[in-house]
Amino acid sequence: MAFYESVLVFRQDLTESQVKEKATKFENIIKELNGSVKSTELWGLKNLSYVIRKNRKAHYVMFNIELPGAQVTELERRSRIDEDVIRFLNVRVEELSKDPSIMMKKNSEEVE
Repeated sequence: MAFYESVLVFRQDLTESQVKEKATKFENIIKELNGSVKSTELWGLKNLSYVIRKNRKAHYVMFNIELPGAQVTELERRSRIDEDVIRFLNVRVEELSKDPSIMMKKNSEEVE
């Protein structure tokens, strides 16, 4: 099994609870594909660099996952089918980070 960082970008008109439901849905898909979710980070609503499908902002969710390499294409196919996902990115990594991502560190610094 390989390790991946997977980022999903959801439409701006979803509520926070709908984004959490979608994140849970994708966690279940990963488990169904014989993978496991090591951590989930909700990055929140962020500005996009350019308009994507009439969206100027989007909700970002990152997963640290362990998944067989052959199943990544199926995860990407299901991400492509979901109408609420406007972009996605799966990156293979050597090992998963135990620390929060730079986006979460940045958010915690803003709060202080």
